[in-house]
Amino acid sequence: MPSTRTPLTTSLDGYEVWFATGSQLLYGEETLRQVAEQSREAAAGLSSLPVRVVWKPVLTDGESIRRLALEANADDRVIGVIAWMHTFSPAKMWIAGLDALRKPLLHLHTQANVELPWSEIDFDFMNLNQAAHGDREFGYIQTRLGVHRKTVVGHVSDPAVRAQIEQWQRAAAGAAASRSLKLARFGDNMRYVAVTEGDKTEAELVFGVQVNTWGINELADAVARVSESDVDALVAEYVELYDVAPELLPGAERASSLRDGAAIELGLRSFLEEGGFGAFTTSFEDLGALKQLPGLAVQRLQAEGYGFGAEGDWKTAVLTRVANVMGAGLPGGVSLMEDYTYDLVPGAERILGAHMLEVSPSLTTAKPRLEVHPLGIGGKDDPVRLVFTADPGAALVVSLADMRDRFRLVANTVENVEAPDLPKLPVGRAVWKPAPDFQTSAGCWLAAGGAHHTAMTTQVGIEVFRDFADITGVELVEIGEGTTVQGFHRELQWNQAYYRLARGL
Repeated sequence: MPSTRTPLTTSLDGYEVWFATGSQLLYGEETLRQVAEQSREAAAGLSSLPVRVVWKPVLTDGESIRRLALEANADDRVIGVIAWMHTFSPAKMWIAGLDALRKPLLHLHTQANVELPWSEIDFDFMNLNQAAHGDREFGYIQTRLGVHRKTVVGHVSDPAVRAQIEQWQRAAAGAAASRSLKLARFGDNMRYVAVTEGDKTEAELVFGVQVNTWGINELADAVARVSESDVDALVAEYVELYDVAPELLPGAERASSLRDGAAIELGLRSFLEEGGFGAFTTSFEDLGALKQLPGLAVQRLQAEGYGFGAEGDWKTAVLTRVANVMGAGLPGGVSLMEDYTYDLVPGAERILGAHMLEVSPSLTTAKPRLEVHPLGIGGKDDPVRLVFTADPGAALVVSLADMRDRFRLVANTVENVEAPDLPKLPVGRAVWKPAPDFQTSAGCWLAAGGAHHTAMTTQVGIEVFRDFADITGVELVEIGEGTTVQGFHRELQWNQAYYRLARGL
């Protein structure tokens, strides 16, 4: 394993999107000068977006379009291309470039001006401002070639237009993060469990993620190498950040439990940084020489942007990492979540979600309490963990399942609500009401084969996951307001046929 340690970054700062404008040589130098000037202004109108938009010179021939596509493919900073046909750009010029492009594409159907200067319109104006039919020509060739893209319609000064482009940028960043993601599985998945299994080779083809396994004692060796002084410093950080149970404070009767938890965090962090991993899994059935099931360490690493899946669930680890990147810079957080039990009061049904230890504190703005309690499984010492309840507000739960011939994302829009007092449940948890209602949500989730492990995000909504699914070519089924059981079942049947036919013979 390389000796260079690289801390994980969860930011959109290193990414960029190229702004490509189409025209042709027919109109003459003066018109092309104006096209370039106005397309620069359009690109500048997107400067407030979280991913930097880089203007590129106006494209007027097939070879320059093809070269731009190849340059975008080769630049790891580029996560997508925005294309706008300012004038009429004959679409046959775009065939080779669109065929070569491997980065996500957004077709921006816009124009330079918001209002038309009716009394001043002449044929020079009409020659310059032809996006209304230039983009239709471009739309045709994209559809003719079967190009996956997002289409956004409207002026760049419209906040709704910029919001749609931002959603696509975030989805493209998530796809880029998955393509460079290395995931470490410590041990295998929980024995006899079906949904945490999956085709890791296919996952690397579809998402780009590398999923490999390391023995748990390799992690235990990294923990054993942690210095006492580093443990001291991390324990001091815990005391400053959290409401630490008195028995865990330095010198108290259970201080050693917190020190063991700190050593696990330091060892796990060093292992992930040295290997360049952005996601990982653990399993309570495979703990080797570790003194505790990693709980506190997992919670804190997730809050920093690492992907995580419990019980060897690497697909959820991929999802949580992708969701962390897509939500970078936004309020809220992302966490492994699990539907645990229901409150079935008619008309007021709620879902209590949690896990053994590993829910991320990024879901709350309150100060978590750091406690130690028996676990009852795993056969190790009592593990330390952060105890809190997720903040009320809008959220999304998403699962990733292997359906044999494809991956399926199942997403449900939910509302996290205030939780009753839970004095005997010392874990991170969330209580939510699913849309459109409990019976429809649960029935549709079961019909879709959605997993019991999910990624919960309070940062991005379903629109970003729609774009992510389109960029990666993965099936997405949504459960939300307007969903009906009958309509959802029909969608599953149609998808079964579509995705088999789309793969070809």
